Amino acid sequence: MLIDPHLAPHWRSCALVTIDMQRDFLSESPYGLAGTTEIIPALRELVDAFRAARRPVVHIVRLYAGEDVDLVRRTLIAGGADMVRPGGKGRLLAPGLLIGDGPGLDDDLLLGGAPQPLGPHEYALFKPRWGAFHRTPLDDMLRGWDVDTVVFAGCNLPNCPRASIVQASERDYRVVLATDAISQATEQGFREVAGMGVVLLDVAAITAGLAGRPITAGIEGRS
Repeated sequence: MLIDPHLAPHWRSCALVTIDMQRDFLSESPYGLAGTTEIIPALRELVDAFRAARRPVVHIVRLYAGEDVDLVRRTLIAGGADMVRPGGKGRLLAPGLLIGDGPGLDDDLLLGGAPQPLGPHEYALFKPRWGAFHRTPLDDMLRGWDVDTVVFAGCNLPNCPRASIVQASERDYRVVLATDAISQATEQGFREVAGMGVVLLDVAAITAGLAGRPITAGIEGRS
């Protein structure tokens, strides 16, 4: 599989960023997004591969507290919608995503803008809007780890993952999208982000890259 050398992922200096994989956004939730629960097995495999490679994993989360909410949901939250509220079970990461389900989220720490350690090389980080870099220390964290390649996976490609992808590209990160560990994806959506220089790979290909094995294909049916 030939990839432009300016876009090709550097597996020894990569990090995984998962987006909004919280219980309130799972398919069966009243506020969930179709297909999100279904990607959990692939996402778990991807997270495990990064853990095995001792590469950083950052779980980006939403917390709706007070009035600091994106405009499109401000009326909903002001009306009392119980969505990823601090202290609620729905704000927690999807079952099985952390080792032993890991610790609960430290709402005060996260809302204060600090990353929460969840395990070796693994963190949670709160974002107040769509993009994972907006008003967060994510860029500083990645630079501090000498990361130049970011793999994205998680919930709802058209919104938060896409915004995060644009922000990563603007900062000259090499960007990979895990095509079978992202919800609400379409062929058109894949074409659009590929046009921005995003490398489209499935979890098997990413796992091979992390393990130092050759990648012979990305998405079935594409080259």
